[in-house]
Amino acid sequence: MSRKLLLGGLVAALLAALIGVSAAGPAGAAQSLRLQYKTSATGATADQVEPWFNLVNNGTTTVALSGVKIRYYFKADSASQQYRFACSWAVISCSTVTGAFGVISPGTATADRYLEVGFTSGSLAPGAQTGDLQLRFYRSDWQTITQSDDYSFGPARTTYGDWTKVTVYQNGVLLWGTAPAGGGTSPSPTPTVTPPPGGNAGVVFDDFAYTGSDDPAITAHNWTVRTNSGGPGVPGASWPKGNVSFPSIGTGNQALQLKAVTDGTGAGTQQAEFLHQRKFLEGTYAARVKFSDAPVSGPDGDNIVETFFTITPLAADLDPNYSEQDFEYLPNGGWGETGDIMYTTSWETYRNDPWLAVNVHNEVRASYDGWHDLVLQVSGGLIKYYIDGALFAQHGDIYYPETVQSVNFNLWFISGGLVGSSSQRGYVQQVDWFYHAKNEVVAPADVTSRVSGYRSTGTRWVDTVPAS
Repeated sequence: MSRKLLLGGLVAALLAALIGVSAAGPAGAAQSLRLQYKTSATGATADQVEPWFNLVNNGTTTVALSGVKIRYYFKADSASQQYRFACSWAVISCSTVTGAFGVISPGTATADRYLEVGFTSGSLAPGAQTGDLQLRFYRSDWQTITQSDDYSFGPARTTYGDWTKVTVYQNGVLLWGTAPAGGGTSPSPTPTVTPPPGGNAGVVFDDFAYTGSDDPAITAHNWTVRTNSGGPGVPGASWPKGNVSFPSIGTGNQALQLKAVTDGTGAGTQQAEFLHQRKFLEGTYAARVKFSDAPVSGPDGDNIVETFFTITPLAADLDPNYSEQDFEYLPNGGWGETGDIMYTTSWETYRNDPWLAVNVHNEVRASYDGWHDLVLQVSGGLIKYYIDGALFAQHGDIYYPETVQSVNFNLWFISGGLVGSSSQRGYVQQVDWFYHAKNEVVAPADVTSRVSGYRSTGTRWVDTVPAS
């Protein structure tokens, strides 16, 4: 897959409304809406088309967004090609933004399809604007799109400006822009919600209601309890299957529990890992995780790493297809730190010997003992990490993943970070649930709402994400 064209970060502030109108609607139509456009994918070809919009109300009355439609016109790569829409981020919330595709017949040399963007709710007061609508669409087979022949594409538009090759309708009446020949059919004012509540390309939800590490449902649900030797962690450590269990957590639910123990030696060190198959890339990943500052038994002080992460394995030193996005909590420090620290790290690649890390990270030096909701959003060239609903970090550029990944939870000791004691000590990490929505950006609050919905109906496990 070619690397996606990226923009580094979100727009820092909304653009001020411009004075005047540069495109007239049909005769007699009230001119009240103006469309500004930019793109974050400027190449003649791209992995996905990225039209970003800002809708401005120039009128003197409030406009209900539920009656507004925006149309972006393009030439399909083939007559049978299917496309998928996604909202990466929006000031007014992606949950209110819809997208659907239509056909122009007969088409032109630059337009035989259109993306129609609508809204389920909200309004624009006089002089107000939506702010960023960071939208994208892509081929359903994820092959490269040719966009140089698209009617609405403006490769030089890297900053917002009025753009009349995208049209705006209010209750079926054209208010802004010029449609290509055959593209002026009035849209229906009734929006079609995209994506649907469960995720637009599949979801995985697991409540971890298993009887133990030998439960055959674990394999049937595409999870693996690791037992093979190797890193990360203390050289010579083992990964026993019995270190993964599913105890009740006193809320009527079970949790995935990882256990790691050590007596200070490699042979006496056990670590734990629980991982899902490689089939994940863009979308939202979330888990409710209980971190622990202290061991459940024995002396404290070991450099223990408590994790939730996605990863594409390293095939060779500096493998360009490698990727990894980590939540890593170190309650006793490590890697030069001496106290509690939470890391979020996005990896491009690395080399083991001599060590070379190509990554970017953020950290907060504080205790995260207890339960926390962790959300990772991978979409539109941006990787966003949330903890308990608050944005913790945002990465992009070369660190954006390119190949399918697995989902992993592991608990391990940093090599050279064990305290000088032969007394056995043990640590645990628990995970209440895991959720993934493929190709959909889901806000942290909406994640917990969806999980609650599954639990209210007694749904313990769902997996509609196809294997890659």
